[in-house]
Formats: sequence, structure tokens, C-alpha cells
Amino acid sequence: MLVFDHITVAAVDIESGVAYAEKALGVPIPRGGAHPSMGTHNHLLRLGPGVFLEIIAPDPEARPRRARWFGLDDDGLRAGLAASPRLLTWVARTPGLEDALASVDGAAGPAVRVSRGDLSWLIGVPEDGSMPFDGAFPTLIEWPPGPHPSDGMADHGCRIERLIVEHPRGDQIAIALRPHMADERIVVRTGVRVRLEAVIAAPGGVRVLT
Repeated sequence: MLVFDHITVAAVDIESGVAYAEKALGVPIPRGGAHPSMGTHNHLLRLGPGVFLEIIAPDPEARPRRARWFGLDDDGLRAGLAASPRLLTWVARTPGLEDALASVDGAAGPAVRVSRGDLSWLIGVPEDGSMPFDGAFPTLIEWPPGPHPSDGMADHGCRIERLIVEHPRGDQIAIALRPHMADERIVVRTGVRVRLEAVIAAPGGVRVLT
């Protein structure tokens, strides 16, 4: 089974991404770390047990060893993010990444090993760094055994209540996910374009992150 793990806001630079998310949620979002192989860095915020928010951007001081994940080398995506950061995609975890990737016909893989500081994990990233269904289908991840990474993240009282995922082929995505995931917080539907919206209960009230 797949389990909802985290949502990802992307930006062309980490400062604008953090400012965007902090304005939306009304809480500070602390620094996470760097991913040397991918040439990115992030900030992280716990959104409840086993789920978190990631803000990610290219690291100007890093040289990626391959195409960056989440499509961050795509010129069209970078142009859009230059206009505004946005909620780009979502991630689901599994205890068996290779089997999970095989079950979706390899469209979300292959599995690659990534690290941030002392933490190392497996994640499905196509060779060109693209995202399945342009981010509407979850990126698949396998964490190492032990506590979930969110357990050590800053908790400012935010809890995700719902993630709405829209895509022109939303019905296909929903059908593909149905045998592998059961989470009432995830709503996948058909829309005219790819769009994600997270409804988050924050200390200042219910906030929406797009």
C-alpha cells in the first residue's frame, strides 16, 4: 500500500519559496538541508503524524550529478516558478519501492538513492527528472526503517486536512491509485489543467496552499 507522505512547494530559489509558503500558512518554516546529488535544498514543516510540507529549489552552490528531480531543470516549469512558487506535487511512501514502481509500469521510476545530511532514502525519479502526470500522480519514496523523518521536524501546529489534485486525466489517476491507496484526505478529480490545493489547519485558522 501507498501512504500519503508529503507535499512539495517548488520555487526557482529557496527564499521566494519559503516566503510564499510562510505567507500562506502564517508560520515559520525552518531549513531542512541539501541534496548534493540532485543539486537542490529545502525547508521542512511537520503537518501531522507522518506527513510534512517540503519547500524545494535548486541550490545555486551545488552541481547536480543528474537531471534534477521534480522537473526543476525544465525551462517551462522554471519560467512558471519565476512568476510564482507553487504547490507542485505530492509524495507517497511505500516499504517496497521497487515493487511499487513496477506496479505503475515504471512511469514513476527508476529508484535512485538520495541523501540529506545523515539521512538516506530511495525515491522514484525518471531519468529526465520529470514527474508522472506532471506532478498529479505521486512521486514514490521508501524511507529507511525507524522513525519517520517528520518526527524530527519543527511542529508549529499545522495539520493537513485535504489535498485536492486536479488533472485533465484525473479519472485515470484515481483509477491507478485506487488499488494502492486509501486516504480520505486525498481528492483526485478531473480539471482543465494540473492544479494542487492543500487545505491546512494552522494556528491562525484554516489556510489554503496552492
